[in-house]
Amino acid sequence: MAQSRPDEFPAEETPGAECPIYEEMMHFGRAQQNQRLAVEELIKTEASYVHTIELCVLDIRAHLRQKQLPDIDLEGLFSNIDDILQVSKRFLKGLEATESQGPEQLLLISALFQEFKEEMESVYNVYCASYEQALVLVESHRKDPRLQQEIVETLNTTVSHTGASDLSFFLVMPVQRVTKYPLLLQKILENTPASDKAYFALQSAASMMLEMNTNINEYKRRKEVATKYNKVEQLTLRERLGRLNKHSIAKKTTRLSRFFMHEAGIVPKTEDKEFDYLEEKFQSLASCAAELKENIATYLDNLQVFLLSKPHECELEMEEGAAQQYRRLAGMLHRTIFPEFRRRLDQLVYQPLCSLSETLKGPQQLIRKRLDKLLDYEEIEEKKSETGNMTYDEEATMNTYLAINALLLSELPTFNHVAVQWLKQILYSLVALQRDLAKQMLQEAEIELAQLPHSHIPMPTFWKMVKDTLSQSTAQLNSFCQKFEKVTPSPMIQPLSPAEERRVLSLVSKHGPEKLYQVTSNISGSKDLDLTLQRGQIVALLHGVDTKGNTNRWLVDAGGHRGYVQAGKLQPYHLVQSQKPRMQMLVPDTGAERRRHSYTLPEGPSPQVFIAPPAFQVVAGYAFTARSPQEVSLQAGQPVTVLEPHDKKGSKEWSLVEVNGQRGYVPSSYLMMVPTQESGSWSLPAWSLPTQQT
Repeated sequence: MAQSRPDEFPAEETPGAECPIYEEMMHFGRAQQNQRLAVEELIKTEASYVHTIELCVLDIRAHLRQKQLPDIDLEGLFSNIDDILQVSKRFLKGLEATESQGPEQLLLISALFQEFKEEMESVYNVYCASYEQALVLVESHRKDPRLQQEIVETLNTTVSHTGASDLSFFLVMPVQRVTKYPLLLQKILENTPASDKAYFALQSAASMMLEMNTNINEYKRRKEVATKYNKVEQLTLRERLGRLNKHSIAKKTTRLSRFFMHEAGIVPKTEDKEFDYLEEKFQSLASCAAELKENIATYLDNLQVFLLSKPHECELEMEEGAAQQYRRLAGMLHRTIFPEFRRRLDQLVYQPLCSLSETLKGPQQLIRKRLDKLLDYEEIEEKKSETGNMTYDEEATMNTYLAINALLLSELPTFNHVAVQWLKQILYSLVALQRDLAKQMLQEAEIELAQLPHSHIPMPTFWKMVKDTLSQSTAQLNSFCQKFEKVTPSPMIQPLSPAEERRVLSLVSKHGPEKLYQVTSNISGSKDLDLTLQRGQIVALLHGVDTKGNTNRWLVDAGGHRGYVQAGKLQPYHLVQSQKPRMQMLVPDTGAERRRHSYTLPEGPSPQVFIAPPAFQVVAGYAFTARSPQEVSLQAGQPVTVLEPHDKKGSKEWSLVEVNGQRGYVPSSYLMMVPTQESGSWSLPAWSLPTQQT
């Protein structure tokens, strides 16, 4: 029998010998595929991020700005999001350009991160530092039902596909994105072999992004620390920076990172319903105390201004008895009653409010300290669950948080109760002071009123006498006004100066004679875009409503200057014929039933008035070719008749005209008004100005 030789067995072991090479090739293939997917994730998520920021800027913010809501702070909400959008768009363009570079793509991506590092850090520093304040604004807007309704309506109109019901959904995007760059680079790096020429470049880029996040966290932390300690100890910036050390910076950075993860939903927040309830009540008390303190301070200032006036020192042209009684009463109020009331208000209300505000600062600081220690506590707890141990300092930090939390839980209920009682007593004092003031004023007034001749008349009889006296005075005043109107001279026709004639002629040529109005009294502009006009000045109406829909404020053209004036101080004017043939004048329209802007001739009693044809005619300034049956063609210089200076929708860009028996629409800008060429044509010699009464 043939015997088997040992050298024959390796033939069966050959596949086993090739397995490590095969597995290595499979691992390399999977790593290369994961690397490609990680790069695609970076580019696609960046494109999605840029699109979201564009929605935030171009749609949401633009829509809110268009609403012109006075109570919303768009700058505080969106901070420097425009700068972030511009940087991110250029960064995305660079990323997309690397897709066609093949093997050089990873090197280009690494270089791109290094190139944008400084710029990204600059813009995200500002945004992340303002992010908490933006959240405060979102919360304040949420408490205003009207404002919150406008915000929700904006989100439903512009970005309904996102399902977002709050602005915080979009405001957190930059904060989340800047913290994700190191993770995305690390994912690419993990699937890149160390022998790849792009490995060290990717490693450097990942380190730079981590450093950028650290710098952003540090920048934001410093701003928070500076703000917090400035309120408590009034330290300078140099003093605050002098207190920083390596340990405190590392601890604060860890807290801030933890906070970001809370806001991003990466880790759950620790909830304590009992403490949250106590803190909410405390913050409500603090808010009430601050607002009441501000209101009382304003009240005291107004009282001080009120006491500066001294009506009791003025001479009144009235009956000596009544005038003396008034002066005595006013002198008593200004010399004794009001100064004493102001002193007691400051002593019994304002000073206790200041003391309460100072007392609230201690618990407020302790509550802030608890939040810091809570973040440390959660971080240590997470580390302890992973490693099973902790250092002595970490144990001390956890004990500090537990002690602060227990102290607040035990003391806040008592403190809140005492603060409520304190605030109640202050409000009781305020009400009592107001009651005493009213009582003293009534007593002094009764003393003076008792000396009047009608002081003993029954109250119903007294009020009837007052009403009868007022009715009699009103009737006398109306009678005087009627007589005054009868004896008032008729308006005089005054010739226009050459400059005024040219200005009014320009208004007629631009807007038509039916738009002319005359100012009935001097107008002094008190608001933005208001005009200051003199009595008798002629203007042309542009729009009978302002930008807020107020029909009592009209937009007019004063012959070069345009602005708003009160509608009640304008009187329409119409072109009518004078006794001279072919001469027209501007006179006020006194008919109450006449329609505004109508081009009608006033009805004069004299049958001798000769009515001349209009002084202007409308001609085509340019040639126009009709493009539809609703339009009509024009030749340059061709006379036309304007039937309606607008289309069916009220737009003044098109006018309905009649040319050679045909009717149709033409562009209004193609029409122009020119004087008639016949001899003795219309001129503008005069205007109507009521005689000024002295």
